Amino acid sequence: MGQMWLRCFNTATRVNCKNFVRLQAAMASGQRTYLDHNATSPLRPEVAQIVMRALQLPGNASSVHAEGRAARAEIENARAKVARLVSAKAKNVVFTSGGTEAANLVLTPSFRRLGQGGAAKLLVGAVEHPCVLNGHRFPVEAVEIVPVDSRGILDLAWLKAHLEKAGDERVLLSVQLANNETGVLQPVAEAARLVHEHGGLIHTDAVQAAGKIPVDIAELGVDALTLSAHKIGGPKGIGAVILASDQFEIAERLIRGGGQEKGFRAGTENVAAIAGFGAAAELALASLEQEAGRLRDLRNEAEAQVRRIAPDALVVASAAERLPNTFAFAIPGLKAETALIAFDLARGGPVLRFGLLVRKGQAIACARRHGRGARPGRGRLASEFRVVEHTRGRDPLCGGVRKGGRHLI
Repeated sequence: MGQMWLRCFNTATRVNCKNFVRLQAAMASGQRTYLDHNATSPLRPEVAQIVMRALQLPGNASSVHAEGRAARAEIENARAKVARLVSAKAKNVVFTSGGTEAANLVLTPSFRRLGQGGAAKLLVGAVEHPCVLNGHRFPVEAVEIVPVDSRGILDLAWLKAHLEKAGDERVLLSVQLANNETGVLQPVAEAARLVHEHGGLIHTDAVQAAGKIPVDIAELGVDALTLSAHKIGGPKGIGAVILASDQFEIAERLIRGGGQEKGFRAGTENVAAIAGFGAAAELALASLEQEAGRLRDLRNEAEAQVRRIAPDALVVASAAERLPNTFAFAIPGLKAETALIAFDLARGGPVLRFGLLVRKGQAIACARRHGRGARPGRGRLASEFRVVEHTRGRDPLCGGVRKGGRHLI
């Protein structure tokens, strides 16, 4: 492909990009199959075009001249598209720098309904993402972990008993809609009903679920949900808090300054990233039903291959309702690091030239620490993989699992 260079304009330094070009070529030719969409889904080509176009807009969206109004129109157009992804109202979408900032913004005692007090206690599910477990702004003594069962599903009986014990003390519950490692879907609507019966608030981290399953903020019954663009083929570094209505406030803002985003999040808006988020949301919603069916077929075939290769393998939470694009498996007694190396070594074979890109999971270890985690009845649960395929057929995935399995067992 020849030599390719990137120019760093502020220092006039030229950076050699040979490795970048080689990786792009390998992906384009099918020599590598990317199976880590729950970490980041590659930027959709259509979104890249929208981002590049928006980068050319010269105006600040807070300015009232024509250039500023053009930037503002781009933001508001994207806001409406992101809102439609979760059946919300555009006026209740607050853009942030990503899902982590979005969770940090809303998980505070100062998040409240207008005219009411904030929460005195935060309840978080045992298998939440670190942006929730570590990113909230409650005192340590005001936080309690809600256990999960052997499938990784929130223990609603425990939650109900705890809420009854809490009496008039207002709580804020944060529970993910879908787990990023196992794909398990949580009973968010049922949890919301319990929390609201006791005067509390509920947030759901919908980062992994949006664009993969239908998400409706009203049907979920949550007061706030958070999203991230790069999980649905949008750009990295842009996310959102979506409120159930305009009857909520966050008194203690994370980023203070100007009045952008209705005062919820100061700072000049990242117009290009926001435009990309809107485009990705629109595309994800348009193809949601068809893509979910295709990915579910891929997942089921991959699970069947794993079980044929290693009959004692545990497919984590196989009986639970899960995202169509995700499965995690464990081979008793096998360390995750060993399995990852085996997949890597298998690239040299006739099929595993595809080079499966997988990663070790965290959710089950987290659940075990909190007392009700998923653990197989025999052996040692040490190896979990998240396997996601978005653009190619099942052959690279299943062929890779089959060839990699010879190294694993």
